[in-house]
Formats: sequence, structure tokens, C-alpha cells
Amino acid sequence: MPPQRARFLPLAKQDLVAACAEDPRLDAGDRDAFRDLCRILESVFHFEFHARLERLKLCYAPFDPDAETRPLQPITEDERRRRQRELARDLRDLLEAANYEEIPRAVLDAALRDESLFRVRLALDFDDFEELILFRRGADVRTVVLRAWFGLRRKTVTFENFDRVALLVRFRGREWFDSKGRRDLPFEPGATVLKLFRNVPAADLEMLFPNTEVRMKASDMLLIGVPAAIGGIVVLMTKLLGTLLLLGSLLAFWLGLRDDEVVLDQTSLVALAVGLGTLGAFVWKQVDRFKTRKIRFLKALTENLYFKNLDNNAGVLHRLLDEAEEEECKEAILAFWFLHTAGAPQTSATIDRGVEEWLGARVGRDVDFEIEDAIGKLERLDLVWRRGDSLVARPLAEAKAVLDRRWDGYFEFGPGAGADSGSAT
Repeated sequence: MPPQRARFLPLAKQDLVAACAEDPRLDAGDRDAFRDLCRILESVFHFEFHARLERLKLCYAPFDPDAETRPLQPITEDERRRRQRELARDLRDLLEAANYEEIPRAVLDAALRDESLFRVRLALDFDDFEELILFRRGADVRTVVLRAWFGLRRKTVTFENFDRVALLVRFRGREWFDSKGRRDLPFEPGATVLKLFRNVPAADLEMLFPNTEVRMKASDMLLIGVPAAIGGIVVLMTKLLGTLLLLGSLLAFWLGLRDDEVVLDQTSLVALAVGLGTLGAFVWKQVDRFKTRKIRFLKALTENLYFKNLDNNAGVLHRLLDEAEEEECKEAILAFWFLHTAGAPQTSATIDRGVEEWLGARVGRDVDFEIEDAIGKLERLDLVWRRGDSLVARPLAEAKAVLDRRWDGYFEFGPGAGADSGSAT
């Protein structure tokens, strides 16, 4: 399974700016000006993404299970549906900006079929969902050694791992679950849940959903059932045979299959009580073993999710928005830096190839740089010109002046004010 080319830029923004500023291709006299440009560019993106955050918070407010505030007026059903649609649309746009990719349904179906790496069988009902959004960022191939039978058996497993997985689930309303006779639910019908996880094996995607149920695997059923059956036979032959003969005689007499009346003296009653008590204790022991094993599986699931969970509900929006802002800013910085240091007009393909080679040499992985998206941001901010099929970067002093005018225009009020401010893409 070859590693996939990632759109995510695996460098912190501060490290990226420092690496570009210190690169020998940038004139020493331009380094301070380049850092100034990056600083105001960061501020522009931060301002524009703040507007996106406020819109997302507004859309999610009626569905946030952790909200502490309450609306002054009830929200109509039409307004709720409108906000649901906008939340899903804006969240997808945000995930794309943060260089996440949607997980195909085929991958999720394969996760349900494949054996879990932490050896727990899980069941998941997709009919519970009215809406499902599942994205991931970063994928690599890993190898682990699984142990079984008290460490006597080892098995090497190669699997695909996702660095980040983002999930939105909107459950159906209570009426739907009532119609199915489902009352005791581990989630709130109609709720919209947001989750963000890290280091998730593709085969374990189903464990991330809030309606996942732990089920016994066939091997676990055998591990409990076979000893129970053997133990049951032993108990039957050694301790319950007399009790069963006595119960059989009573039943035969009551059904008219036996003429001799069965006399229940004190000794027979004590033997009957002891036998039934022994049978009840054996059955209870097997039920308790089943419950104990299931609790162990739930504990394994809980511990696994504890260390993989990054954020929940409204917190996911804040984290994703910060990641998207970083990615958008880094893409614009890289494209502008390459154009500026090239010293001559460059085509999109040349910029793309040059940036990917520069990144690959520094991070040690093959990165799929989104050149068209990066150039689109620079053109929107008026930091580059087109000359036919080629592009030219503005001089640093001009580029800083252009961004400074844009920043000053954000808070100008009056006819036509803010018309050039644009929005984050």
C-alpha cells in the first residue's frame, strides 16, 4: 500500500516563515521586509477567518449539547433547518481549507468488515444518522505486532493510519427511534455531535461514532461457551443428578405418567433446595463472566478513545478554523516566496514543482501543494500579476502597501467601504 501524497503542509507557520526568510535564494536585504509581509498577511487571514468562525458558531448554537447560553427567542423549525444546512456546508468548506479529505463510504464499510487492531468487535447502525460528515487528514502505512494467547502468539499487521479524523453526526429525531421501539439510547435523538480524533487506524473508524456498540466475537463466545458447557456437564453429573431425578419424578407424577406418589420429606426438600441453588449459582457465574468480559472490551474502547480524542462539539470548530487559517496562510506565503525569489515570470506548473521539491527536501515526504488554490489567494489579495500564462510577484514594498491598505479598509464605514475586503477561500 503506497503512501498517499498529502495536501497538508507539515511545517508550523512560524518555522515556515523562518525557513523561507533564511533561505539563500532570498536576498539578505529583503529578509526583514519578507517577515513584515508575512506578519500582515497572517493578520489579514486571521481577520477573515474570524468572520467564518462567528458564522459557524451561530449555525451550531441551536445544536450544541455543551452550550451555556440560551437564545432570547425560540428558533423556528425553518430557521433550524437553514442553520443545519449552512453548518454542514460551511464545515465542509472549512475542512477543505484545512486540507482534510472526505473518507469514502467504501473505506468506512471496510472498517466494519476488518478486524479491529485492539481486538474488539463493534456494531454500528448508519440508519441512526440523518447526516454524516467524515473527513481525514494525513495517511501513512504502519506496522504493529499484536499478541494473543497470553503473549504466546504474535501476528504482524500492516495497516493504514489517519493522522486526523473529523466527524459530524446528526441523529434522527425521537419519533424515528420511538417507531423502532428504541428507548434506552446512549445519545440524544436529534443532537448534532462534532468530534476530532488523532492517530486512527482505518480499520477502527467505527469506534469513533457515538452510537457504537460492543459485541462479542465468535472466539470470545467460544472462550466463554465451551468452558461453560463442560462445567455444566460436570455440575450436572456430580451435584445435580439427584435433584434432576427428583424433579423428573415429580413432573411425571403431576402429568399422570407415574402412579407412585413422590414423597417429599425434609431430606428431599433440602437436597432439592441445594441442587437448585447450585444450578442458580452456576448460571449466575456464567452470566457474570460474560458481563465481565464485555466490561473489559468497553474499558479497552474507552481507553483507546481517551488518548485519541482531540476535541468535541464547539471546540472542534475553533481547532479546525485555526488549522484552516494556518494552511491557507502557509500556502500563500510559499507561493509568493517562490515567485519573489524566482526573479522572473513563472507558470503555475513551475511554481508547483518548485515548492513541492523545496518542501520535500525539508520535511522528508511527498507533499501535494495546491498551487491553484494558493495562486487564487494571491490574486484575490492583489499580490501577483498575470502575464499571459505566467505570474509575477509584486515587489515586497508594494505588496506590504497593498495589504496595509486592505487592512485599513476593513474598518472603514460608509458607502462602498469594505467592498475590496473579500473573504477567506
